[in-house]
Amino acid sequence: MKKIITAIIALTLGVTANAQLPSSGMSESGVLDGVYVQEHIPTKRVIQYTHLREADVIWAKRIWRTIDLREKMNQTLYYPLEPLSDRRSLWDVIKYGILTEGSITPYESMDMFGDPDDQFKSPITPPNGNIDDPTYQKTLDELFFDITQEPLLDDNGDEIYDELTGERVDTTMKEKIGADQIIKYYVKEDWFFDKQRSIQERRIIGIAPVIYKKDANGDIKGMKTMFWLYFPECRYVFQNFFVYNRKNDARRMSFDDLFWKQMYSSYIHKETNVYDRQINSTWDGIDALLESEKIKKDIFLMEHDLWHL
Repeated sequence: MKKIITAIIALTLGVTANAQLPSSGMSESGVLDGVYVQEHIPTKRVIQYTHLREADVIWAKRIWRTIDLREKMNQTLYYPLEPLSDRRSLWDVIKYGILTEGSITPYESMDMFGDPDDQFKSPITPPNGNIDDPTYQKTLDELFFDITQEPLLDDNGDEIYDELTGERVDTTMKEKIGADQIIKYYVKEDWFFDKQRSIQERRIIGIAPVIYKKDANGDIKGMKTMFWLYFPECRYVFQNFFVYNRKNDARRMSFDDLFWKQMYSSYIHKETNVYDRQINSTWDGIDALLESEKIKKDIFLMEHDLWHL
């Protein structure tokens, strides 16, 4: 009898522990939304990179890619627009890592002069580790919310003005930036040839979400890089969230698996060059895409030609 009671307690504790795992299929109320607890991905460990020595790298090239979420092949990164019990969009996974778990550090996408910066110079971290610091919370609000100033109205719907200054009284409105507002991801990656293992390999260095930049009237005026994330740090969060499988719900991979296998559609918008400029500043339209394909081909031919030297 004691063994039966012990087994029941152990089973109950096991289910409770699994309920705390993200994307395990357990709802917030502890109800199992399925026929079994999904444990493989939520508890999966990160596959470590093979150790690499500088002396073994005989060729390297850094490139920047654009993953356009409006392409059909990239819908697994875009959907679902609201988190489900068993899966989330990449944007919601990033929000979980930064806001809930606190294991991912965002970096400023612009330097002090207002120029684009993807070198992880300025981490956005709470001073002295105090996550309740007002300045830090304000910075997070600016990253994850659309903040606007709206006029304060009285009961009749009329604007309220200050009796002393005569100025209109405004109120701050915050609307969260959802997965539906993320249109692209920029990916910074290094390609290299390792002579010790005789292989060409690709490793992602950073990833950045991109949204539309709008004016005060809500008109689109361009695109804005929200922040940069150091990808090796993100892997520990990406590894524990499911990516939708169109063929079989029982065989889903993680976001880290998806990036490892490069199972998404993308194009190159920049490579290392003496001017440090993007392709689009030199080429337009179809010419920019052709130049992107040329860079892909050059990387492929580099590995191919190394075996024919």
